[in-house]
Amino acid sequence: MENIIATVNETVTEINTALSVGSGSLKVYATPAMLALMEKAACKALEPVLGEGETTVGTLLNVKHLSATPVGMQVSATAELLEKDGRRYVFKVTASDECGVIGEGTHERFAVLSEKFTEKTYSKLNK
Repeated sequence: MENIIATVNETVTEINTALSVGSGSLKVYATPAMLALMEKAACKALEPVLGEGETTVGTLLNVKHLSATPVGMQVSATAELLEKDGRRYVFKVTASDECGVIGEGTHERFAVLSEKFTEKTYSKLNK
């Protein structure tokens, strides 16, 4: 299997703290923000391999948030493809701040046809 990997970065700001997103009461990097950054890395890793009209949707995250990160520090997330089975992609995901690893786990995504998926989703409004 070819090496499919990507890394994305962001700075911890007031906007992505646990206090701001509602996942806690502290001004530290929020777990939901870390998870979103991990998903963003996986999406970036798959960009070159998807066909026209395709995208991926996240279906599973199994992640440990190991260490808190203060406002002002840089965070990076890396997604590395571990397994591909048809339309299913499984990634090893890690997040690190300037002092070391802050989160790790696995993330699963499925390739879908964007238009078909969106139509099916919005058809729920007609039920």
